[in-house]
Amino acid sequence: MTQFSINGRGYAAEPAPGQCLRTFLRDLAVFGVKKGCDAGDCGACTVHIDGKPFHSCLVPAFRAEGREVTTIEGLSGCGNDLHPTQQAFRDAQAFQCGFCTAGMIMTAVTLTDAQKADLPHALKGNLCRCTGYRSIDDALHGRCNIEADLPGRALGASLPNPFTDAILTGTARYTMDVAVADLLHLKVLRSPHAHARIVTVDKAAALAVPGVVAVYTWEDVPKRRFTSALHEDHLVDPDDILLLDDVARFAGQRVAAVVAETEAAAEAGCRALQVTYAVLPAVFDPVAAIAPGAPLLHDKDHVESNSNIYCTLQGEIGDVAQGFAQADVVHEETYSTTRVQHAHLETHGSIAWKGEDGRWHVRTSSQAPFVVRTKLAYVMGLSPRDIHVFTERVGGGFGGKQEMVSEDLVLFATMKLGRPVKWEWTREEEFIGATTRHPMTTRVKIGARRDGTLTALDVEVFSNTGAYGGHGGETLAAAMGSPIAAYRCPNKKGIGHAVYTNMVPAGGFRGYGASQTTFAIEGALDALAGQLGIDPFTMRRKNVVQPGDNVESIWKEPSDASFGSHGIGECLDIVERALATGNGVAKPEGADWAEGRGIALAMLECGPPTEHRSGAEMRLLPDGTYHLACGSTEMGNGITTAHKQIAAAILGTRVEAVAIINADTDRTPYDTGTFASTGTVVGGKAVHLAAQAMVEDVLDFAGRHTGVPRDQCRLDEDGVICGNRRIALSDLHAEGAKVDHRFMVTRRAYLSPRTIAFNVQGVRLAVHRVTGEIRVLHSVHAADIGKPINPMQCRGQLDGAVAMGYGWALVETMVHDREGRMVNPQLRNCRIPTFADTPHTEIYFADTVDSIGPLGAKSQGECGINPVAPAIANALADATGVRFTHLPFTPDRLFTTLSAA
Repeated sequence: MTQFSINGRGYAAEPAPGQCLRTFLRDLAVFGVKKGCDAGDCGACTVHIDGKPFHSCLVPAFRAEGREVTTIEGLSGCGNDLHPTQQAFRDAQAFQCGFCTAGMIMTAVTLTDAQKADLPHALKGNLCRCTGYRSIDDALHGRCNIEADLPGRALGASLPNPFTDAILTGTARYTMDVAVADLLHLKVLRSPHAHARIVTVDKAAALAVPGVVAVYTWEDVPKRRFTSALHEDHLVDPDDILLLDDVARFAGQRVAAVVAETEAAAEAGCRALQVTYAVLPAVFDPVAAIAPGAPLLHDKDHVESNSNIYCTLQGEIGDVAQGFAQADVVHEETYSTTRVQHAHLETHGSIAWKGEDGRWHVRTSSQAPFVVRTKLAYVMGLSPRDIHVFTERVGGGFGGKQEMVSEDLVLFATMKLGRPVKWEWTREEEFIGATTRHPMTTRVKIGARRDGTLTALDVEVFSNTGAYGGHGGETLAAAMGSPIAAYRCPNKKGIGHAVYTNMVPAGGFRGYGASQTTFAIEGALDALAGQLGIDPFTMRRKNVVQPGDNVESIWKEPSDASFGSHGIGECLDIVERALATGNGVAKPEGADWAEGRGIALAMLECGPPTEHRSGAEMRLLPDGTYHLACGSTEMGNGITTAHKQIAAAILGTRVEAVAIINADTDRTPYDTGTFASTGTVVGGKAVHLAAQAMVEDVLDFAGRHTGVPRDQCRLDEDGVICGNRRIALSDLHAEGAKVDHRFMVTRRAYLSPRTIAFNVQGVRLAVHRVTGEIRVLHSVHAADIGKPINPMQCRGQLDGAVAMGYGWALVETMVHDREGRMVNPQLRNCRIPTFADTPHTEIYFADTVDSIGPLGAKSQGECGINPVAPAIANALADATGVRFTHLPFTPDRLFTTLSAA
């Protein structure tokens, strides 16, 4: 056996031929080494070999023989103290989901002072999708962002993530970070055709591959149609998917599943399958898809009508024709947005097995494990009580894990074979087989009087939902909702179509449909202001919806969206003041550089209009601390930190005294899922109610026990004061145990009414008139999020959202050929923002306290993305006089337009 030295420990092992160091280390249960790409693009797998950093996915395992390999687990040596770089990341809280953190630290440790002075270059090989890189910059420049955990001071304190040290030392366990005995591996063969009927699948050669255990096709699986989208009400999405289908409707659709003893054998089995396809006509554009004679994607029985239109939403308030007749100025333009991938660094994946309790257990990376359980039970014909679905730590989501795309096949296979089955997606599969943001084309016609008062707004939207309709109706409703409702206008009209095409399915994505039409409407409003000679800030102040106004887009039906606070005016003031003050960064020298300024706003109804609910359970423990269980998923959104702080604030204790468990269908109360900005306003509200109930339970018992009236009892950090007597909570628990008082409470929260949040983005940029290069000179963001539960964490969420907005607007491009196949399914070619691509953004909060959200808070993690692209577009128009209406604003696109102009 070959000898290896890993983190100072000797190993005798033999790598498989061609095995990379990353997979070899993980086979040895060194799970701090993460997989984000297996192509050297993301840096999540960075290790040291003889003190130098390497992407271990690019290093053949045999090359580590006789050399010292150090991973994040061994960075600090044998002691319990953190390495100075780990400590710096702790002090700055330089992570969110934490999946990239080990690799980021292993690279950062080796940087010289000169390299730290040029982090855009030094960190070019390490990607982070969550943070926007600012907290990483803070860590590497010695900035501390955290405060002390003091009793009674939890609300509004910048406290660290409770799992910080586990993340920084590589001991936090993500979905695939577990060794399972007798494990089988599943891989799928995906269709090379955008539209084809599967005539035959010859399994013989695949079954002959050594290690292959089983092959499944559409003929072998349950025939129950379902939707992969995860919502409380499954009826809002079409049941148009089968576990495996005999018709492929996009290039990348799974055709067959191979289960084997190793991943390599499963992949070889997929390559050995012989499939006969009958290729069918395909259509990729939604407008072409609804034209007469267009090929139909779905049979009549499986969609509402025999058409490629999945759904149409329309409505009108007032009289739009009359409104345009009253307008002095009218602007009309068509805007389009592109498909982008979530690119969470932890890919989709699940592991399923049968437990000793006779039930089926699914360990997964999901934003909604309870809805996954319900859906699995339906598809497999089981009772939900026979299935246990849970997450441990999830490496990013952004809406991409509001889908059931990996759990179904692994559960089916383990039910068939009686052995644990694992399916871990590759990065390429994420691009070609997972969901994306919905591409939308939006025509906006908007009219106003000379003083800027809006008189009419007419919007038409075509949404490309791809081959399947999950989230198609809900994202369209969001697109036709808050971006239109954000402005007072007596006459509004809209029609939107979600259309099936032979493209990879679209799904939920941060911003959830509103991003696309915010881009269009904010651009149109700026153009209209320009025609009127009105300042963009003034135009928005004059027309933005105010307390007392009807919060309505194009429908007259009453809504539960209400103003629990209203800080949009302050947000506009903040951004205007910051841009006017400037930051001292000048545009590059030369006449070919033009400078411009742009702003945009976005409104968010905090939560979807459909049903959403969450429960929280709290117990007082014998040692006088508390246990909190809540079903929300932690995926870098910081919800576990926020929930602990909400509980601690109400209980008057330290956050450290509240232990938490989340997202487990056996161990936590029901939760619809952590999406649509609900983690704070629904899950947090449930925690709020449970903590209040715990206070009442403790004080009620204490009063009875001491004979002191209840109103003379109060909680402190770890005791109860009744009159002039203090009882430690541990002693009180012991007294309760004598009379079977359990100190246990459960509460539920429902999403109604829904409060409203606002965001404003300001951008000053320079654009090169010849090359089309854009340089962001000043980026400012103001958010009306109520009372920040954890200001540092809120800034981090907004940093990440704004960075994702810059990526969508400037660099991210999914390219498909004429046959519907993606030609750049790699991080390095599709691009997500690197450190160098991400401007530093000044983040500000409006001084509001919400009357609806828990402890005055409202949602903050999602809406920050929405005003970024239109602010950039408006700045480009200000700089060049040309309005760019199609994303992304890549240099080649700008060059073509500017050269023509």
